[in-house]
Amino acid sequence: MRRMSSTFTSKGQLVVPAALRRKHGIKTGTRVNLLEDQFGRIVLQPLTEEYVDRVMGCLASGPDLLKNWEKEHREQGERDK
Repeated sequence: MRRMSSTFTSKGQLVVPAALRRKHGIKTGTRVNLLEDQFGRIVLQPLTEEYVDRVMGCLASGPDLLKNWEKEHREQGERDK
């Protein structure tokens, strides 16, 4: 793990070092998720195309969530009649 530091501005903005931006494909307008773990650490997750593709790849072999939701929704509607 490489350690780098940065400082927040008075507006709450944070500068991510250029080396990390290049490595992770962070460009102007890239959205991020901020996650707080059980140890109180804040994790910054860039939502880049690569990240989305990687997540979608993990889900590709899993259940079809939309079809499952539609089935449950249909069954619930039939029970409510």
